[in-house]
Amino acid sequence: METVRPKSALSGKSKLAKTFQKVINLRRATKNMASNNGIGICILTSQHKFGDEDSFCMKRSSNNHMEKHGDPRARQRAVMEALVAKLFAGITSIKAAYAELQMAQNPYNSEAIHAADQAVVDELKAISELKRSFFKKELDLSPQVTIMLAEIQEQQSLMKTYGITIKKLEAEVEKKESEISSLEKQLQEALAFNKTIEKRLNASGPISILDNLQLSALNPSHFVQFLHYTLRSVRSFVKLMIKEMESAIWDLDAAAKVIEPEAIFTKPSHKYFAFESFVCKTMFEGFNFPNFSPNECQSFNKIPPEQSLDEFKKLKSVNAKHFLSQKQNSSSSFAKFTRAKYFHLVHAKMECSLFGNLNQRKLINHGDFPDSIFFIYFGEMARRVWLLHRLAFSFGQEVNIFEVRRNCRFSEVFMENVSDDSMVSCEIPDSGVDFRVNFTVVPGFKIGKTVIQSQVYLSPVTANTAASPELYI
Repeated sequence: METVRPKSALSGKSKLAKTFQKVINLRRATKNMASNNGIGICILTSQHKFGDEDSFCMKRSSNNHMEKHGDPRARQRAVMEALVAKLFAGITSIKAAYAELQMAQNPYNSEAIHAADQAVVDELKAISELKRSFFKKELDLSPQVTIMLAEIQEQQSLMKTYGITIKKLEAEVEKKESEISSLEKQLQEALAFNKTIEKRLNASGPISILDNLQLSALNPSHFVQFLHYTLRSVRSFVKLMIKEMESAIWDLDAAAKVIEPEAIFTKPSHKYFAFESFVCKTMFEGFNFPNFSPNECQSFNKIPPEQSLDEFKKLKSVNAKHFLSQKQNSSSSFAKFTRAKYFHLVHAKMECSLFGNLNQRKLINHGDFPDSIFFIYFGEMARRVWLLHRLAFSFGQEVNIFEVRRNCRFSEVFMENVSDDSMVSCEIPDSGVDFRVNFTVVPGFKIGKTVIQSQVYLSPVTANTAASPELYI
């Protein structure tokens, strides 16, 4: 015999089931929509107005929650959970609005800045109101609905933050791509420059007049021609060194003042001569010694002229890089000379500043030689200076170098002016100023009784500070 249930009881249970199902479906829908990559986000706010049916559903749900816990403390705990959820959702919204504010500042967008600023203010007001209600115990929250809305709000804020992060990353990617394009262009220019250098090095090989040179035919004009050939390499290296200094953001004026503290340059570009003077002084130091070493005793002609000329011929047609890269040549006199001059000319701090490391120094210390453009230029310059030294001692006469003291009068016998032609040592009428030697750029040479002019930089000085012509060796 079946028990017949009252119709009213069945209908009441059916309505309650429909209410729970509606709330559950609504919560699931908001979760799915908020996590669907930002597409179709359900925009709900705390000011959403529910209809009568919805209000009824929420009340029944709340009553069911209280019935489930069975005491007011459970209700209070649920309200506190909803309060914390709403508070954290508000903080997340503030973070998202602040991220939008930062994004709108670069590039500057006044409308976006105003909107983001207003969003921050609104959220702070909402949190302040929440705080006021909490302290006055006027919280009137539906735990289930509040938690659901807070979760939706938090997900929306997170999506905004992710969107802004994506935009920032895309901007950084564009910036990096631009930098990569610029570096690729610089690389192509550097490769083209390297090829040009290689062609020049190959094209500017040993001058043909010195081919098959014999001791009996040797004369000072050979030395002068090879000196000019050597100075071309010196000036190429100086230009490269200055270019590297500029790339490393050196103060070239201050560096020139360190080299020549009392120098007076008539043109800003003339500070180049100070760097050339520094390189020449370093490279030609010890030139008057048979083994090109100022540390050895000054004995005359330790090396026979024939041996010096043979060494000159051996290296005259050799590429410095290829010669030094061969293991059997790593302990040769030229290799030792190259190492010593590199360490003397390029200080460790200077190398670190120009290249960001000391890798070249380490290679040279271990008996190897780097293949950088900087060292290729240096190696070629060192080879020509070494050959010039060997050619000088092939004459079988005493070899000396000399410099001109500061403020000496210009003498065409001992000096050559490296600056403008208009600056030759003529006095400027009625001015009390004339041009005197400021510093020696390239030292002069004396082989036996033959004198090869030094190259000096002239600058204006007052007549009362002028000194008498004087040389020092």
